[in-house]
Amino acid sequence: MKITDIKLFEVEAPLITPFKTALRTVHQINNIGVYVYTDTGQVGIGEAAPTAVITGETKESITHAITNFIKPSILGMDIEEIALIMDRIDTCLYKNTSAKAAVDMAIYDLFAKRYNAPLYKVLGGYKNELITDITISVNDTVEMVQDSLDAVKRGFKILKVKVGKDPETDVQRVVEIRKAVGSNVTIRVDANQGWSPKQAVRIIRELEDAGSNIELVEQPVHYSDIEGMQYVTMHTQTNILADESVFSPKDALKLIQIRACDLINIKLMKTGGIYQAQKISHIAEANGIECMIGCMLETKISVSAAAHFAASQKNITMVDLDGPSLCLKDPVTGGPTFENQWIKMSEEPGIGFSI
Repeated sequence: MKITDIKLFEVEAPLITPFKTALRTVHQINNIGVYVYTDTGQVGIGEAAPTAVITGETKESITHAITNFIKPSILGMDIEEIALIMDRIDTCLYKNTSAKAAVDMAIYDLFAKRYNAPLYKVLGGYKNELITDITISVNDTVEMVQDSLDAVKRGFKILKVKVGKDPETDVQRVVEIRKAVGSNVTIRVDANQGWSPKQAVRIIRELEDAGSNIELVEQPVHYSDIEGMQYVTMHTQTNILADESVFSPKDALKLIQIRACDLINIKLMKTGGIYQAQKISHIAEANGIECMIGCMLETKISVSAAAHFAASQKNITMVDLDGPSLCLKDPVTGGPTFENQWIKMSEEPGIGFSI
């Protein structure tokens, strides 16, 4: 099964409500899809999310990276040479992790199809269903409380509450949401780099003193402030989850070594795909650090690839794959089933889409 061509296409999906964080506001997903063709007629599919404020990529840069660097580096290669293919994808240009991820997942889709098995089983097959949280966008407190109640009514038992846009009112937002949803709902707080280290410690301690029972706080300070992450981790009781601070296995190892986090959020758009994501998961597991699998604003295409990866790994204990739940419609059919908080893996070969 040799690679004969790679083609790109537009992936568009309107959101049910605007997606708001401390970094950006988005009304519609506009991503780049990838088809990888082979001489056997099998086609692999992938997706790249242009998230300029996190990965530095745009639709134009993703298109350029795949067309002029990644594609020429792997054309003609056999899918069974997967380690060599992944090395060429990784080394043909620096960074451009979302572009790399799109091709990576399409290659893994084909690799699993080569053996007529679902991808999660090829990667390890640890479990066949997942429970995801759902994002509560940052808005005024009343709206966030109502959005939280609506999510619980839809069947979600884990809320990922976005804060960091207005640090002075973040405690109130979370406290009011906890009062509204009760004690049986898990709350995760994501500051999206919105606080300074001292602000983060003050806010998290206030949440602890208020009895808000927060499971974790994600990326409280700027991604580059590793010492700040360490300071927050050392001076609070709540688990600190590193997100934007961890793109690579090297990043993960550095944070773990200096204890700058308690947990790590793996996203395929940051790692460059499944191949590098596996390395981060294994490094974290060897050091007793549990991982979350997350996503950017992605559709069912790439979120499904991430779900397959998560289902294959023992050390992925938290799931933040709510992309399809935020969309008005899916751009594809097939793949894992997304039913509110439940993600159930299909037994179709590869990621599970018919192309």
